[in-house]
Amino acid sequence: MNREQKRMMQRQGQAGPDGAPAARRAQTAQAQRRAPKQRAGLRQFFREVREEMRQVAWPTRPELINYTTITLFVLVVMTSVIFGLNFLFGKFVLFLFQK
Repeated sequence: MNREQKRMMQRQGQAGPDGAPAARRAQTAQAQRRAPKQRAGLRQFFREVREEMRQVAWPTRPELINYTTITLFVLVVMTSVIFGLNFLFGKFVLFLFQK
């Protein structure tokens, strides 16, 4: 285990200051009986969705056209390659079984 892993385990409470594994704490009955978190309302949900969508880095129109073109080109090329290999292997197998 390296130093970085030890430090992370110490921050998470899984290891003591000396790096030895920390003793597991038994969950108390009170911790097990905690009430579930309250659900957010529909209004708050959509407000948070809108805030998150504002943080998205949306592509510009030229970038979108470029990405779409590349994706379609790769799709056509890969489909052609798979079709060609399938056709060749099919012909090869038929050739083997005809003898």
